[in-house]
Amino acid sequence: MSGTEREAMEYDVVIVGAGPAGLSAAIRLKQLDADLSVVVLEKGSEVGAHILSGAVLDPCGLDALIPDWKERGAPIKVPVKKDNFYMLGQAGQIRVPNWPMPPLMNNHGNYIVSMANVCRWMAEQAEELGVEIFPGMACSELVYDGARVKGVVAGEFGKNPDGTQGEGYEPGMELHGKYVFLSEGVRGSLSKEVIAKYDLSKDAEPQKYGLGMKEIWEIDPEKHAEGTVTHTMGWPLGKNAGGGSFIYHIDNNQVYLGFVVHLNYANPYLSPYQEFQRFKHHPMVAELLKGGKRVAYGARAISEGGYQSIPKVTFPGGVLLGCSAGLVNVPRIKGNHNAMLSGKAAAEAAHKAITAGRAGDELSDYEDDLRNGPIGRDLKKVRNVKPMWSKWGLMPSLGLGGLDMWTNTLGFSLFGTMAHGKTDAAATGLAKDHSPIDYPKPDGKISFDRLTNVAYSFTNHEESQPAHLTLKDPSIPIAVNLPKYAEPAQRYCPAGVYEVVAEEGKDPRFVINFQNCVHCKTCDIKDPSQNIHWVTPQGGDGPNYPNM
Repeated sequence: MSGTEREAMEYDVVIVGAGPAGLSAAIRLKQLDADLSVVVLEKGSEVGAHILSGAVLDPCGLDALIPDWKERGAPIKVPVKKDNFYMLGQAGQIRVPNWPMPPLMNNHGNYIVSMANVCRWMAEQAEELGVEIFPGMACSELVYDGARVKGVVAGEFGKNPDGTQGEGYEPGMELHGKYVFLSEGVRGSLSKEVIAKYDLSKDAEPQKYGLGMKEIWEIDPEKHAEGTVTHTMGWPLGKNAGGGSFIYHIDNNQVYLGFVVHLNYANPYLSPYQEFQRFKHHPMVAELLKGGKRVAYGARAISEGGYQSIPKVTFPGGVLLGCSAGLVNVPRIKGNHNAMLSGKAAAEAAHKAITAGRAGDELSDYEDDLRNGPIGRDLKKVRNVKPMWSKWGLMPSLGLGGLDMWTNTLGFSLFGTMAHGKTDAAATGLAKDHSPIDYPKPDGKISFDRLTNVAYSFTNHEESQPAHLTLKDPSIPIAVNLPKYAEPAQRYCPAGVYEVVAEEGKDPRFVINFQNCVHCKTCDIKDPSQNIHWVTPQGGDGPNYPNM
Protein backbone atom coordinates (compact mmCIF):
# COMPACT_ATOMS: atom_id res chain seq x y z
CA MET A 1 0.00 0.00 0.00
CA SER A 2 1.26 3.51 -0.80
CA GLY A 3 1.96 6.08 1.92
CA THR A 4 -0.75 8.50 0.70
CA GLU A 5 -3.25 9.48 3.40
CA ARG A 6 -6.80 8.63 2.40
CA GLU A 7 -10.23 8.61 3.95
CA ALA A 8 -11.76 5.19 4.38
CA MET A 9 -15.31 3.87 4.13
CA GLU A 10 -16.43 0.56 5.59
CA TYR A 11 -18.78 -1.89 3.86
CA ASP A 12 -19.80 -5.47 4.32
CA VAL A 13 -18.84 -6.31 0.72
CA VAL A 14 -16.82 -4.28 -1.79
CA ILE A 15 -17.28 -5.33 -5.43
CA VAL A 16 -14.88 -4.26 -8.18
CA GLY A 17 -16.55 -4.20 -11.59
CA ALA A 18 -20.17 -3.63 -12.65
CA GLY A 19 -20.36 -6.48 -15.14
CA PRO A 20 -22.82 -9.37 -14.97
CA ALA A 21 -20.84 -11.14 -12.23
CA GLY A 22 -20.39 -8.16 -9.92
CA LEU A 23 -23.95 -6.92 -10.33
CA SER A 24 -25.35 -10.41 -9.74
CA ALA A 25 -23.36 -10.64 -6.52
CA ALA A 26 -24.62 -7.24 -5.37
CA ILE A 27 -28.23 -8.09 -6.15
CA ARG A 28 -28.06 -11.45 -4.41
CA LEU A 29 -26.45 -10.00 -1.27
CA LYS A 30 -29.28 -7.49 -0.87
CA GLN A 31 -31.90 -10.13 -1.64
CA LEU A 32 -30.52 -12.19 1.24
CA ASP A 33 -30.20 -9.31 3.69
CA ALA A 34 -31.41 -5.81 2.92
CA ASP A 35 -29.28 -4.44 5.77
CA LEU A 36 -25.96 -5.52 4.27
CA SER A 37 -23.88 -2.60 3.01
CA VAL A 38 -22.72 -3.32 -0.55
CA VAL A 39 -20.78 -1.08 -2.94
CA VAL A 40 -19.95 -1.66 -6.61
CA LEU A 41 -17.05 0.28 -8.17
CA GLU A 42 -16.91 0.61 -11.97
CA LYS A 43 -14.01 2.10 -13.92
CA GLY A 44 -16.17 2.95 -16.96
CA SER A 45 -17.82 6.35 -17.27
CA GLU A 46 -21.16 4.61 -16.71
CA VAL A 47 -22.32 1.06 -16.13
CA GLY A 48 -22.06 -0.73 -19.47
CA ALA A 49 -19.46 1.62 -20.97
CA HIS A 50 -16.79 -1.11 -20.86
CA ILE A 51 -19.04 -4.11 -21.47
CA LEU A 52 -18.42 -5.90 -24.76
CA SER A 53 -19.84 -9.32 -25.48
CA GLY A 54 -21.32 -11.20 -28.47
CA ALA A 55 -23.85 -11.94 -27.08
CA VAL A 56 -26.22 -14.85 -27.14
CA LEU A 57 -27.38 -15.15 -23.54
CA ASP A 58 -28.35 -18.39 -21.85
CA PRO A 59 -30.86 -16.99 -19.33
CA CYS A 60 -30.26 -19.71 -16.72
CA GLY A 61 -28.13 -17.37 -14.59
CA LEU A 62 -30.71 -14.61 -14.69
CA ASP A 63 -33.52 -17.11 -14.08
CA ALA A 64 -31.79 -18.14 -10.86
CA LEU A 65 -31.17 -14.54 -9.77
CA ILE A 66 -34.28 -12.63 -10.87
CA PRO A 67 -36.93 -15.15 -11.96
CA ASP A 68 -39.37 -12.42 -13.01
CA TRP A 69 -36.89 -10.56 -15.23
CA LYS A 70 -39.34 -10.47 -18.13
CA GLU A 71 -41.99 -8.75 -16.02
CA ARG A 72 -39.35 -6.33 -14.73
CA GLY A 73 -38.61 -5.17 -18.27
CA ALA A 74 -35.17 -6.62 -18.85
CA PRO A 75 -33.78 -5.62 -22.28
CA ILE A 76 -33.86 -9.24 -23.40
CA LYS A 77 -36.33 -9.28 -26.26
CA VAL A 78 -34.89 -11.21 -29.22
CA PRO A 79 -35.10 -15.01 -28.88
CA VAL A 80 -32.88 -17.13 -31.10
CA LYS A 81 -35.01 -18.44 -33.95
CA LYS A 82 -32.43 -20.01 -36.23
CA ASP A 83 -28.91 -21.46 -35.79
CA ASN A 84 -26.44 -21.60 -38.70
CA PHE A 85 -22.92 -23.06 -38.71
CA TYR A 86 -20.70 -22.61 -41.77
CA MET A 87 -17.25 -23.72 -42.78
CA LEU A 88 -15.83 -20.98 -45.00
CA GLY A 89 -13.52 -21.18 -47.96
CA GLN A 90 -12.26 -18.07 -49.69
CA ALA A 91 -15.06 -18.01 -52.25
CA GLY A 92 -17.85 -20.06 -50.68
CA GLN A 93 -19.17 -21.87 -47.66
CA ILE A 94 -20.49 -25.25 -46.56
CA ARG A 95 -23.23 -25.42 -43.96
CA VAL A 96 -22.55 -27.77 -41.07
CA PRO A 97 -25.80 -29.54 -40.13
CA ASN A 98 -27.17 -29.05 -36.62
CA TRP A 99 -28.31 -32.61 -35.98
CA PRO A 100 -24.92 -34.17 -35.09
CA MET A 101 -24.15 -31.47 -32.54
CA PRO A 102 -24.49 -32.32 -28.85
CA PRO A 103 -27.55 -30.89 -27.06
CA LEU A 104 -25.49 -28.30 -25.15
CA MET A 105 -24.77 -26.53 -28.47
CA ASN A 106 -28.47 -25.86 -29.09
CA ASN A 107 -29.45 -22.19 -28.76
CA HIS A 108 -33.17 -22.88 -28.30
CA GLY A 109 -34.38 -20.74 -25.40
CA ASN A 110 -31.46 -18.31 -25.62
CA TYR A 111 -31.58 -14.62 -26.53
CA ILE A 112 -29.52 -12.19 -28.60
CA VAL A 113 -28.73 -9.27 -26.33
CA SER A 114 -26.59 -6.21 -25.74
CA MET A 115 -24.83 -7.14 -22.49
CA ALA A 116 -24.00 -3.47 -21.99
CA ASN A 117 -27.73 -2.75 -21.82
CA VAL A 118 -28.43 -5.84 -19.72
CA CYS A 119 -25.85 -4.59 -17.21
CA ARG A 120 -27.42 -1.13 -17.19
CA TRP A 121 -30.74 -2.75 -16.33
CA MET A 122 -29.15 -4.98 -13.68
CA ALA A 123 -27.60 -1.87 -12.10
CA GLU A 124 -31.07 -0.37 -11.81
CA GLN A 125 -32.30 -3.53 -10.06
CA ALA A 126 -29.33 -3.40 -7.69
CA GLU A 127 -29.84 0.27 -6.82
CA GLU A 128 -33.54 -0.34 -6.11
CA LEU A 129 -32.37 -2.86 -3.49
CA GLY A 130 -30.02 -0.31 -1.91
CA VAL A 131 -26.70 -1.18 -3.54
CA GLU A 132 -24.35 1.80 -3.93
CA ILE A 133 -22.86 1.92 -7.45
CA PHE A 134 -20.08 4.35 -8.32
CA PRO A 135 -19.11 4.55 -12.01
CA GLY A 136 -15.98 6.41 -13.05
CA MET A 137 -14.16 4.96 -10.05
CA ALA A 138 -11.15 2.95 -11.18
CA CYS A 139 -9.68 0.71 -8.48
CA SER A 140 -5.96 1.34 -8.74
CA GLU A 141 -4.62 -0.79 -5.89
CA LEU A 142 -5.52 -3.30 -3.23
CA VAL A 143 -5.42 -2.59 0.50
CA TYR A 144 -3.98 -5.36 2.64
CA ASP A 145 -4.32 -6.06 6.34
CA GLY A 146 -1.58 -8.52 7.08
CA ALA A 147 -2.15 -11.57 4.88
CA ARG A 148 -5.68 -10.66 3.87
CA VAL A 149 -7.16 -8.31 1.29
CA LYS A 150 -9.00 -5.63 3.23
CA GLY A 151 -10.20 -3.32 0.46
CA VAL A 152 -9.29 -1.22 -2.56
CA VAL A 153 -8.21 2.29 -3.44
CA ALA A 154 -10.66 3.94 -5.83
CA GLY A 155 -11.04 7.34 -7.42
CA GLU A 156 -7.45 8.54 -7.58
CA PHE A 157 -7.20 11.43 -10.06
CA GLY A 158 -4.76 14.12 -11.12
CA LYS A 159 -1.39 12.43 -11.46
CA ASN A 160 1.19 13.91 -13.83
CA PRO A 161 2.53 11.82 -16.73
CA ASP A 162 5.59 10.92 -14.62
CA GLY A 163 3.40 9.62 -11.79
CA THR A 164 3.86 12.55 -9.44
CA GLN A 165 0.90 14.37 -7.94
CA GLY A 166 -0.43 17.22 -10.07
CA GLU A 167 -2.01 20.47 -8.91
CA GLY A 168 -5.52 19.05 -8.86
CA TYR A 169 -4.51 15.71 -7.35
CA GLU A 170 -7.25 13.76 -5.59
CA PRO A 171 -5.98 10.81 -3.54
CA GLY A 172 -9.15 8.78 -3.84
CA MET A 173 -10.60 6.72 -1.02
CA GLU A 174 -10.01 3.39 0.60
CA LEU A 175 -13.10 1.20 0.59
CA HIS A 176 -12.82 -1.60 3.12
CA GLY A 177 -14.98 -4.69 3.21
CA LYS A 178 -15.40 -7.82 5.24
CA TYR A 179 -14.99 -9.38 1.79
CA VAL A 180 -13.75 -8.01 -1.53
CA PHE A 181 -15.15 -9.43 -4.78
CA LEU A 182 -13.02 -8.98 -7.90
CA SER A 183 -15.19 -9.03 -11.03
CA GLU A 184 -12.97 -7.04 -13.37
CA GLY A 185 -13.41 -9.21 -16.46
CA VAL A 186 -10.61 -10.91 -18.34
CA ARG A 187 -7.07 -10.27 -17.07
CA GLY A 188 -8.09 -7.69 -14.51
CA SER A 189 -5.10 -5.92 -12.98
CA LEU A 190 -6.12 -6.52 -9.35
CA SER A 191 -7.11 -10.11 -10.11
CA LYS A 192 -3.74 -10.66 -11.75
CA GLU A 193 -2.08 -9.35 -8.58
CA VAL A 194 -3.93 -11.65 -6.19
CA ILE A 195 -3.49 -14.68 -8.47
CA ALA A 196 0.28 -14.07 -8.31
CA LYS A 197 0.44 -13.10 -4.62
CA TYR A 198 -1.50 -16.11 -3.37
CA ASP A 199 -0.28 -18.49 -6.13
CA LEU A 200 -3.89 -19.28 -7.01
CA SER A 201 -2.98 -20.92 -10.34
CA LYS A 202 -0.44 -23.39 -8.99
CA ASP A 203 -2.76 -26.37 -9.53
CA ALA A 204 -4.33 -25.11 -12.77
CA GLU A 205 -3.35 -25.19 -16.41
CA PRO A 206 -2.21 -21.88 -17.94
CA GLN A 207 -5.13 -19.65 -18.82
CA LYS A 208 -5.72 -19.39 -22.58
CA TYR A 209 -7.23 -16.44 -24.39
CA GLY A 210 -8.83 -15.21 -27.58
CA LEU A 211 -9.22 -11.70 -28.92
CA GLY A 212 -12.81 -10.85 -29.77
CA MET A 213 -13.51 -7.90 -32.06
CA LYS A 214 -17.03 -6.67 -32.74
CA GLU A 215 -18.82 -4.20 -34.95
CA ILE A 216 -22.47 -3.24 -34.88
CA TRP A 217 -23.98 -2.74 -38.33
CA GLU A 218 -27.29 -1.32 -39.51
CA ILE A 219 -28.15 -3.33 -42.61
CA ASP A 220 -30.69 -3.30 -45.41
CA PRO A 221 -34.05 -4.32 -43.84
CA GLU A 222 -34.60 -6.83 -46.66
CA LYS A 223 -31.48 -8.74 -45.55
CA HIS A 224 -32.28 -8.61 -41.86
CA ALA A 225 -33.57 -11.79 -40.18
CA GLU A 226 -34.22 -11.03 -36.52
CA GLY A 227 -33.25 -13.89 -34.22
CA THR A 228 -30.82 -15.54 -36.65
CA VAL A 229 -27.51 -16.71 -35.19
CA THR A 230 -24.64 -17.61 -37.53
CA HIS A 231 -21.19 -18.89 -36.62
CA THR A 232 -18.36 -19.58 -39.06
CA MET A 233 -14.96 -21.24 -38.95
CA GLY A 234 -12.17 -21.61 -41.49
CA TRP A 235 -11.27 -18.79 -43.90
CA PRO A 236 -9.49 -16.43 -43.59
CA LEU A 237 -7.55 -17.90 -40.66
CA GLY A 238 -6.76 -21.30 -42.13
CA LYS A 239 -3.73 -22.82 -40.41
CA ASN A 240 -2.46 -19.45 -39.20
CA ALA A 241 -4.66 -19.35 -36.10
CA GLY A 242 -7.73 -20.80 -34.45
CA GLY A 243 -10.92 -18.79 -34.23
CA GLY A 244 -14.08 -17.92 -36.09
CA SER A 245 -16.89 -15.44 -36.45
CA PHE A 246 -20.37 -14.66 -35.17
CA ILE A 247 -23.20 -12.84 -36.92
CA TYR A 248 -26.21 -12.13 -34.71
CA HIS A 249 -29.35 -10.46 -36.08
CA ILE A 250 -30.79 -8.40 -33.22
CA ASP A 251 -33.74 -5.99 -33.55
CA ASN A 252 -33.88 -2.59 -35.30
CA ASN A 253 -32.28 -3.97 -38.48
CA GLN A 254 -28.99 -4.32 -36.64
CA VAL A 255 -26.41 -7.07 -36.80
CA TYR A 256 -23.70 -7.86 -34.27
CA LEU A 257 -20.70 -8.87 -36.35
CA GLY A 258 -17.76 -10.36 -34.49
CA PHE A 259 -14.51 -12.20 -35.06
CA VAL A 260 -12.43 -14.16 -32.54
CA VAL A 261 -8.77 -15.08 -32.95
CA HIS A 262 -7.21 -17.49 -30.47
CA LEU A 263 -4.09 -15.85 -29.07
CA ASN A 264 -1.94 -18.98 -29.14
CA TYR A 265 -1.00 -18.31 -32.78
CA ALA A 266 2.68 -18.64 -33.68
CA ASN A 267 3.24 -16.25 -36.59
CA PRO A 268 4.20 -12.87 -35.08
CA TYR A 269 3.27 -11.18 -38.36
CA LEU A 270 -0.40 -12.11 -37.95
CA SER A 271 -2.80 -9.24 -37.28
CA PRO A 272 -6.09 -10.35 -35.70
CA TYR A 273 -7.68 -7.04 -36.64
CA GLN A 274 -6.68 -7.38 -40.30
CA GLU A 275 -8.03 -10.94 -40.34
CA PHE A 276 -11.37 -9.58 -39.11
CA GLN A 277 -11.45 -6.94 -41.83
CA ARG A 278 -10.53 -9.49 -44.48
CA PHE A 279 -13.27 -11.83 -43.25
CA LYS A 280 -15.91 -9.20 -44.06
CA HIS A 281 -15.01 -9.47 -47.75
CA HIS A 282 -16.13 -13.10 -47.90
CA PRO A 283 -19.00 -13.14 -50.45
CA MET A 284 -21.57 -14.28 -47.87
CA VAL A 285 -20.64 -11.51 -45.42
CA ALA A 286 -20.01 -8.76 -47.97
CA GLU A 287 -23.45 -9.30 -49.49
CA LEU A 288 -25.05 -9.00 -46.04
CA LEU A 289 -23.23 -5.73 -45.30
CA LYS A 290 -23.67 -4.14 -48.74
CA GLY A 291 -25.69 -0.97 -48.39
CA GLY A 292 -25.35 -0.99 -44.59
CA LYS A 293 -23.28 1.10 -42.20
CA ARG A 294 -21.09 0.34 -39.22
CA VAL A 295 -22.20 2.20 -36.09
CA ALA A 296 -19.88 0.88 -33.35
CA TYR A 297 -16.61 -1.00 -32.86
CA GLY A 298 -14.84 -2.56 -29.91
CA ALA A 299 -12.54 -5.37 -28.82
CA ARG A 300 -12.02 -7.49 -25.72
CA ALA A 301 -9.94 -10.50 -24.72
CA ILE A 302 -11.84 -13.69 -23.91
CA SER A 303 -10.77 -16.33 -21.40
CA GLU A 304 -10.67 -19.69 -23.20
CA GLY A 305 -8.84 -22.06 -20.86
CA GLY A 306 -12.05 -23.40 -19.37
CA TYR A 307 -12.39 -25.97 -16.62
CA GLN A 308 -8.74 -26.96 -16.21
CA SER A 309 -7.49 -23.35 -16.20
CA ILE A 310 -9.73 -22.03 -13.42
CA PRO A 311 -7.45 -20.85 -10.61
CA LYS A 312 -8.34 -21.20 -6.98
CA VAL A 313 -11.09 -18.60 -6.74
CA THR A 314 -10.81 -17.70 -3.07
CA PHE A 315 -8.09 -15.88 -1.18
CA PRO A 316 -7.95 -14.38 2.32
CA GLY A 317 -10.60 -11.67 2.30
CA GLY A 318 -12.01 -12.12 -1.16
CA VAL A 319 -12.94 -14.03 -4.30
CA LEU A 320 -12.65 -13.98 -8.08
CA LEU A 321 -15.88 -13.81 -10.09
CA GLY A 322 -16.86 -14.34 -13.72
CA CYS A 323 -14.18 -13.78 -16.34
CA SER A 324 -11.67 -12.84 -13.65
CA ALA A 325 -11.80 -16.57 -12.88
CA GLY A 326 -12.17 -17.64 -16.55
CA LEU A 327 -15.65 -19.16 -16.77
CA VAL A 328 -16.35 -19.00 -20.52
CA ASN A 329 -17.75 -22.08 -22.23
CA VAL A 330 -15.66 -21.95 -25.43
CA PRO A 331 -17.67 -24.10 -27.88
CA ARG A 332 -20.90 -22.42 -26.79
CA ILE A 333 -19.20 -18.97 -26.97
CA LYS A 334 -21.00 -18.09 -23.74
CA GLY A 335 -19.84 -16.93 -20.34
CA ASN A 336 -22.41 -14.44 -19.10
CA HIS A 337 -24.61 -17.12 -17.54
CA ASN A 338 -21.68 -18.51 -15.57
CA ALA A 339 -20.63 -14.99 -14.56
CA MET A 340 -24.09 -14.42 -13.07
CA LEU A 341 -24.08 -17.81 -11.34
CA SER A 342 -20.64 -17.11 -9.87
CA GLY A 343 -21.80 -13.79 -8.45
CA LYS A 344 -24.85 -15.44 -6.92
CA ALA A 345 -22.80 -18.26 -5.39
CA ALA A 346 -20.18 -15.88 -3.95
CA ALA A 347 -22.90 -13.69 -2.46
CA GLU A 348 -24.50 -16.68 -0.75
CA ALA A 349 -21.15 -17.77 0.69
CA ALA A 350 -20.38 -14.24 1.95
CA HIS A 351 -23.83 -13.84 3.47
CA LYS A 352 -23.44 -17.12 5.33
CA ALA A 353 -20.01 -16.07 6.61
CA ILE A 354 -21.09 -12.57 7.70
CA THR A 355 -24.17 -14.00 9.45
CA ALA A 356 -21.82 -16.31 11.38
CA GLY A 357 -19.70 -13.32 12.42
CA ARG A 358 -16.79 -14.06 10.11
CA ALA A 359 -14.76 -11.57 8.05
CA GLY A 360 -11.55 -11.58 6.01
CA ASP A 361 -11.23 -15.36 5.76
CA GLU A 362 -11.60 -17.63 2.71
CA LEU A 363 -15.09 -18.35 1.41
CA SER A 364 -14.54 -22.05 0.79
CA ASP A 365 -18.26 -22.64 0.20
CA TYR A 366 -17.96 -20.52 -2.94
CA GLU A 367 -15.05 -22.59 -4.23
CA ASP A 368 -17.03 -25.78 -3.65
CA ASP A 369 -20.13 -24.42 -5.37
CA LEU A 370 -18.18 -23.21 -8.41
CA ARG A 371 -16.34 -26.53 -8.88
CA ASN A 372 -19.23 -28.88 -8.17
CA GLY A 373 -22.33 -26.86 -9.00
CA PRO A 374 -23.85 -25.71 -12.31
CA ILE A 375 -20.73 -23.79 -13.40
CA GLY A 376 -18.41 -26.75 -12.95
CA ARG A 377 -20.88 -29.09 -14.67
CA ASP A 378 -21.22 -26.68 -17.61
CA LEU A 379 -17.46 -26.31 -18.14
CA LYS A 380 -16.40 -29.89 -17.43
CA LYS A 381 -18.43 -31.22 -20.38
CA VAL A 382 -16.48 -29.07 -22.87
CA ARG A 383 -13.05 -29.05 -21.22
CA ASN A 384 -11.22 -30.80 -24.07
CA VAL A 385 -12.52 -28.76 -27.03
CA LYS A 386 -9.97 -25.96 -26.73
CA PRO A 387 -6.86 -28.15 -26.15
CA MET A 388 -7.93 -30.43 -29.02
CA TRP A 389 -8.19 -27.44 -31.35
CA SER A 390 -4.78 -26.15 -30.24
CA LYS A 391 -3.12 -29.54 -30.58
CA TRP A 392 -4.70 -31.04 -33.70
CA GLY A 393 -6.22 -28.12 -35.63
CA LEU A 394 -9.73 -27.29 -36.75
CA MET A 395 -10.98 -30.30 -38.70
CA PRO A 396 -9.82 -33.12 -36.35
CA SER A 397 -11.01 -31.16 -33.32
CA LEU A 398 -14.47 -30.70 -34.83
CA GLY A 399 -15.02 -34.44 -34.95
CA LEU A 400 -13.18 -35.42 -31.79
CA GLY A 401 -14.48 -32.44 -29.84
CA GLY A 402 -18.04 -33.26 -30.84
CA LEU A 403 -17.52 -36.89 -29.80
CA ASP A 404 -16.05 -35.80 -26.47
CA MET A 405 -18.95 -33.42 -25.77
CA TRP A 406 -21.41 -36.24 -26.58
CA THR A 407 -19.71 -38.70 -24.24
CA ASN A 408 -19.41 -36.06 -21.52
CA THR A 409 -23.14 -35.54 -21.82
CA LEU A 410 -23.41 -39.22 -20.91
CA GLY A 411 -20.99 -38.79 -18.00
CA PHE A 412 -17.56 -39.91 -19.26
CA SER A 413 -14.69 -38.88 -21.54
CA LEU A 414 -12.41 -41.03 -23.69
CA PHE A 415 -9.73 -38.34 -23.36
CA GLY A 416 -9.77 -37.59 -19.64
CA THR A 417 -8.79 -33.97 -19.09
CA MET A 418 -6.32 -32.69 -21.66
CA ALA A 419 -3.60 -30.14 -20.86
CA HIS A 420 -3.15 -26.77 -22.56
CA GLY A 421 0.63 -26.59 -22.33
CA LYS A 422 2.36 -23.28 -22.89
CA THR A 423 0.95 -19.80 -22.42
CA ASP A 424 -0.23 -17.74 -25.39
CA ALA A 425 2.80 -15.46 -24.98
CA ALA A 426 5.16 -18.44 -25.11
CA ALA A 427 3.39 -19.75 -28.23
CA THR A 428 4.64 -16.76 -30.24
CA GLY A 429 7.20 -17.91 -32.82
CA LEU A 430 10.37 -16.22 -33.97
CA ALA A 431 10.12 -13.83 -36.91
CA LYS A 432 12.84 -15.70 -38.82
CA ASP A 433 10.65 -18.82 -38.88
CA HIS A 434 7.62 -17.06 -40.37
CA SER A 435 6.70 -14.89 -43.32
CA PRO A 436 5.02 -11.48 -43.26
CA ILE A 437 1.36 -11.50 -44.29
CA ASP A 438 0.27 -9.17 -47.10
CA TYR A 439 -3.11 -7.86 -45.98
CA PRO A 440 -5.36 -6.03 -48.47
CA LYS A 441 -5.97 -2.36 -47.88
CA PRO A 442 -9.36 -1.53 -46.35
CA ASP A 443 -11.92 -0.20 -48.81
CA GLY A 444 -13.56 2.25 -46.39
CA LYS A 445 -17.00 0.73 -47.05
CA ILE A 446 -16.89 -2.75 -45.55
CA SER A 447 -13.38 -2.81 -44.11
CA PHE A 448 -11.66 -0.02 -42.21
CA ASP A 449 -8.25 0.90 -40.83
CA ARG A 450 -7.76 0.59 -37.08
CA LEU A 451 -7.75 4.25 -36.17
CA THR A 452 -10.94 4.94 -38.13
CA ASN A 453 -12.65 2.08 -36.34
CA VAL A 454 -11.33 3.09 -32.91
CA ALA A 455 -13.27 6.35 -33.31
CA TYR A 456 -16.41 4.18 -33.25
CA SER A 457 -15.47 2.82 -29.82
CA PHE A 458 -15.79 6.38 -28.47
CA THR A 459 -12.66 5.84 -26.41
CA ASN A 460 -11.07 8.73 -24.59
CA HIS A 461 -8.17 9.08 -22.14
CA GLU A 462 -7.01 12.23 -20.40
CA GLU A 463 -3.58 12.71 -21.96
CA SER A 464 -2.00 14.42 -18.94
CA GLN A 465 -2.11 11.26 -16.79
CA PRO A 466 0.54 8.52 -16.64
CA ALA A 467 0.26 5.92 -19.41
CA HIS A 468 -1.66 2.93 -18.08
CA LEU A 469 0.25 0.64 -20.46
CA THR A 470 3.50 0.22 -18.57
CA LEU A 471 6.76 -1.47 -19.53
CA LYS A 472 8.71 -3.47 -16.96
CA ASP A 473 11.85 -2.76 -19.02
CA PRO A 474 11.56 0.06 -21.60
CA SER A 475 14.48 -1.34 -23.63
CA ILE A 476 12.86 -4.71 -24.44
CA PRO A 477 10.54 -3.69 -27.33
CA ILE A 478 13.45 -2.49 -29.50
CA ALA A 479 16.33 -4.56 -28.08
CA VAL A 480 14.50 -7.92 -27.85
CA ASN A 481 11.03 -7.98 -29.39
CA LEU A 482 11.94 -6.19 -32.62
CA PRO A 483 14.85 -8.44 -33.71
CA LYS A 484 13.34 -11.67 -32.39
CA TYR A 485 9.62 -11.26 -33.07
CA ALA A 486 9.38 -8.22 -35.42
CA GLU A 487 7.70 -6.50 -32.42
CA PRO A 488 4.23 -8.07 -32.71
CA ALA A 489 2.60 -5.39 -30.53
CA GLN A 490 2.34 -3.36 -33.76
CA ARG A 491 -0.05 -6.01 -35.07
CA TYR A 492 -1.82 -7.81 -32.24
CA CYS A 493 -3.29 -4.63 -30.73
CA PRO A 494 -6.74 -4.02 -32.29
CA ALA A 495 -6.59 -0.30 -31.56
CA GLY A 496 -3.24 0.78 -33.02
CA VAL A 497 -1.76 1.64 -29.63
CA TYR A 498 1.78 0.43 -30.34
CA GLU A 499 4.13 1.67 -33.06
CA VAL A 500 7.77 1.22 -33.96
CA VAL A 501 8.82 4.59 -35.40
CA ALA A 502 11.94 4.57 -37.60
CA GLU A 503 13.32 7.97 -38.59
CA GLU A 504 16.21 8.40 -40.97
CA GLY A 505 19.53 8.54 -39.17
CA LYS A 506 17.99 7.62 -35.80
CA ASP A 507 17.45 4.41 -33.87
CA PRO A 508 13.88 3.06 -33.99
CA ARG A 509 11.57 4.08 -31.13
CA PHE A 510 8.73 2.21 -29.47
CA VAL A 511 5.72 4.51 -29.16
CA ILE A 512 2.68 3.86 -26.94
CA ASN A 513 -0.45 5.76 -28.01
CA PHE A 514 -2.36 4.90 -24.84
CA GLN A 515 -5.16 7.31 -25.75
CA ASN A 516 -6.37 4.75 -28.34
CA CYS A 517 -6.65 1.85 -25.86
CA VAL A 518 -9.99 0.03 -25.76
CA HIS A 519 -8.99 -1.96 -22.65
CA CYS A 520 -8.97 -5.32 -24.43
CA LYS A 521 -5.88 -6.56 -22.45
CA THR A 522 -4.36 -8.36 -25.46
CA CYS A 523 -0.96 -6.72 -24.93
CA ASP A 524 -0.78 -7.89 -21.33
CA ILE A 525 -1.50 -11.42 -22.56
CA LYS A 526 0.33 -11.83 -25.88
CA ASP A 527 3.58 -9.86 -25.47
CA PRO A 528 6.19 -12.63 -25.94
CA SER A 529 8.52 -11.05 -23.36
CA GLN A 530 5.66 -10.45 -20.89
CA ASN A 531 7.02 -6.94 -20.55
CA ILE A 532 3.73 -5.00 -20.87
CA HIS A 533 1.78 -4.57 -17.66
CA TRP A 534 -1.75 -3.13 -17.98
CA VAL A 535 -2.89 -0.99 -15.04
CA THR A 536 -6.04 1.08 -14.70
CA PRO A 537 -6.14 4.61 -16.11
CA GLN A 538 -8.06 7.16 -14.10
CA GLY A 539 -11.75 6.47 -13.69
CA GLY A 540 -14.14 7.12 -16.54
CA ASP A 541 -11.46 6.82 -19.21
CA GLY A 542 -11.45 4.24 -21.98
CA PRO A 543 -14.17 3.18 -24.40
CA ASN A 544 -17.76 4.34 -24.12
CA TYR A 545 -19.67 1.49 -25.70
CA PRO A 546 -23.32 2.30 -26.37
CA ASN A 547 -24.98 -1.08 -27.05
CA MET A 548 -22.18 -3.66 -27.12
